[in-house]
Amino acid sequence: MQEFEIVILVVSLIYLLFNRKLNTKKSRPYILGILILALGLHLILEGFRWQMIPAYLLWLISFFTVIRFSENKAKRWQQILKGIGLIFLTIMAVILPSLFPVFELPENTGEFYVGTRDIYLELEREEVITPEKTDKRKIMIKAWYPSLEATGIEDPYIDEAGRTGFAQKYGLPGFMFDYLDKVTTNVYRESELAPGAFPVLVFSHGYNSKANGYYALLSEIVSHGYIVLAINHTYESTGTSFPTGEQEYFDYEFAQQIESDTWHQMEPVIEAFNSDLSFEQRHPIIKKGLTTYFVKDMVERWSTDIIDVVNELDNWNQTGFLRKHLDLNKIGVFGHSRGGGAAGDAALKDPRIQAGVNIDGVQWGDIVDSRFQKPFLFISADWPEDHEDLNQHAYVNRSSSVFYEALIKKTGHSNFMDIPFMLPLNSISGAGEIDPYQGMEITNRLVRSFFDKHLKHKDLDLANLDTEYSLLVIQSYNGDTQLSEKN
Repeated sequence: MQEFEIVILVVSLIYLLFNRKLNTKKSRPYILGILILALGLHLILEGFRWQMIPAYLLWLISFFTVIRFSENKAKRWQQILKGIGLIFLTIMAVILPSLFPVFELPENTGEFYVGTRDIYLELEREEVITPEKTDKRKIMIKAWYPSLEATGIEDPYIDEAGRTGFAQKYGLPGFMFDYLDKVTTNVYRESELAPGAFPVLVFSHGYNSKANGYYALLSEIVSHGYIVLAINHTYESTGTSFPTGEQEYFDYEFAQQIESDTWHQMEPVIEAFNSDLSFEQRHPIIKKGLTTYFVKDMVERWSTDIIDVVNELDNWNQTGFLRKHLDLNKIGVFGHSRGGGAAGDAALKDPRIQAGVNIDGVQWGDIVDSRFQKPFLFISADWPEDHEDLNQHAYVNRSSSVFYEALIKKTGHSNFMDIPFMLPLNSISGAGEIDPYQGMEITNRLVRSFFDKHLKHKDLDLANLDTEYSLLVIQSYNGDTQLSEKN
């Protein structure tokens, strides 16, 4: 809860609990003044939000109790009903603002401020998700870049389409996320780029998620001197806003159709993990699942989006707001969940990409028959021991270069995005026991150190980062040789 939200609740409760002692003719104007001042400061400085409705009701009850104070004692049953009502309102006044908080994002630690602009990209290839065969693929890219000044309008936390799609995902009315306007992002729209050329990172979000849901990750990396181009994968993100005003949301009909048509392909994979098969016996079964299940096609579709963005870099470096700001000799990719798999697939296929990071995503596709020819980092959440670990098969050949496997203990799948700040109840957010700020700090340090070493060529010992964080376990390989083994 925000400061004056707490003041409203505390002042109202104190008065309601002790009104017979506090409410005198002499004190009444002061009590009214305190109540009005508390509400006024809250509305002016913090603003109305629906989560505070129970607290507002407590305030109204307090206000009218002061005005219409009666010395007559209520009957026993009236006192009981009043007590039950006040207890219920008090509980809701605490729970709702706590479940949907005006949260604080971690502060960026880099030397730069962060600016952002949107890029609209129309592609020539067919859009396979929509039923119209003449539709062409179109995507939005959110460019995050270093800036020397905090100028321009502060970027709102998640745009309208993203909020509406997020609400649809959880079966909630759209207005429930209007309060996100109150979240401070410290990212500024159309601020001026800092002088110089910066390494370029292309980011891919998770399935039915959105690139705007990774402020803590992306803004921190950008503040250390990177340009991040975050793709919004149309029809498979929560929502996309186009310059025309058109909004496209996650296509649940398409998703349900392809999932129901192909689920049988994964049944042998699950059975293989639940049996007593050895790794070698299980491998051909898992390999078939990794290369035939529908997610493989999705990952390839997203990795093609990534490669299409890389194809545009030379053009953007010659014209537009990114002109002469892209260091095209230093290109990396990274992503979370399905986007992590897409980043890995793009890194495998495109030689212009020099390094890649998969954050807790299954590596569907061709990697199981191949290996990376460049540095690669895989970051894993702390999954249960009986979790079907497909990546131990997908990454069996690792890389001819350096390959890192990192595990952040006590994390859940959502700890790599902003969700644990936005929905602090782990059973809803899917986060682990780790403090969300600590989990994000470790993730940011891993990703940034990896790109600092392999794109900026800084002298860093990435394999020993776990000496700084007790919840981090990291192993590194050079080709087939294991360089470190941590317990």
